[in-house]
Amino acid sequence: MEEMEFTSWLTLDAVKKSKSAEIVETVGNLQTGHSMSVFCIIEEDFLELCYSDSVVNTIRRYEDRDEFDQALEERKEDDGEAPLEDDGDKDFDEDEDEEEEENIEEGFSVEDEVETY
Repeated sequence: MEEMEFTSWLTLDAVKKSKSAEIVETVGNLQTGHSMSVFCIIEEDFLELCYSDSVVNTIRRYEDRDEFDQALEERKEDDGEAPLEDDGDKDFDEDEDEEEEENIEEGFSVEDEVETY
């Protein structure tokens, strides 16, 4: 990874708005946080444009798509945008057992009882 520092957002904006820039994803928000990263591809260059209101702005160039994608996932985790891992309902079977126990009264299940009106 290569990194260049800039003092102005204008340089980052010029890169982002170039006709050949393909914006992949934007992570963060300067209105609600202190930084924002714009991940984009220009020709064969994988770039991260790092806007900040508290530290210096940077452009990061990644060697390949894998390094680029890894950095994107890291920024999402740092910003809290990464999807949570879904382990499923671990106690799903326990819920079913509890339901069966609730339906049994004095040796009879609720389904066995005949309704009378």
